Amino acid sequence: MRVLLVDDEQLALDRLCALFADIDEVEIVGQARDGGAALEAIERLSPDLVILDIQMPGRSGLRTASEIPEERRPEIVFITAHEQYAADAFDVDAADYLLKPVRFDRLRQAVNRAKRRREIRAQAEKAGQLASEVEALRQNVSSSDAGFWVPERHGQRRVPLDAISWIEAARDYVLLHTDTRSHMLRTTMTALEEKLTGSVLVRVHRSAFVRPDKVAEIRRANRSVTLVLTDGANVQVGPSYIDALSQLLGLP
Repeated sequence: MRVLLVDDEQLALDRLCALFADIDEVEIVGQARDGGAALEAIERLSPDLVILDIQMPGRSGLRTASEIPEERRPEIVFITAHEQYAADAFDVDAADYLLKPVRFDRLRQAVNRAKRRREIRAQAEKAGQLASEVEALRQNVSSSDAGFWVPERHGQRRVPLDAISWIEAARDYVLLHTDTRSHMLRTTMTALEEKLTGSVLVRVHRSAFVRPDKVAEIRRANRSVTLVLTDGANVQVGPSYIDALSQLLGLP
């Protein structure tokens, strides 16, 4: 996957390059320090994925993304230190939204999600059903499913529980992670725990819920336990949740 990095801070670009060095099957094809340079690089390099800082002088990342012609638009992952831009970020169909400082496992998850979205689009185009299939994958909704309504610029989107792989706390918000994108919702983990009691999602940390069938690997180091999910995300298990989780997963 060909990747373009866009951030007005060189230290941030250097950190992203270091993180991408440990992600397989990606190639950094260019860097840009502002929105205008990003648009020129996208036109010239045709990257598959753009890692795009939201807050930049002049043309912001959101404005930059909105000015990319839809027929040439690569997958976009926004990065920012401020979670309040999430609704606008997903309004331009971003693959993911990462808070600074960017964690390696979340970046790898975002890259994997972007790859899946490209594969979905390619398969749907071959079948001549791009719009209907992508929308069906995004929604995955049936009238009987429980879920969440999340805000978007022009209204709200329903995210069914069955589509959520895991949930993480993000300051005053939570991020609902699905196979194709993340959604930001303003709520507390306490309120979530009440809503999710008896559902497919279980709490594994004071800052995280996980769907057990998305757990691909369990790593133990000293007294710590980490869940590696099928999308590559690493989720720490809190000490008080280890016994209950081991019983749920049938671990010895």
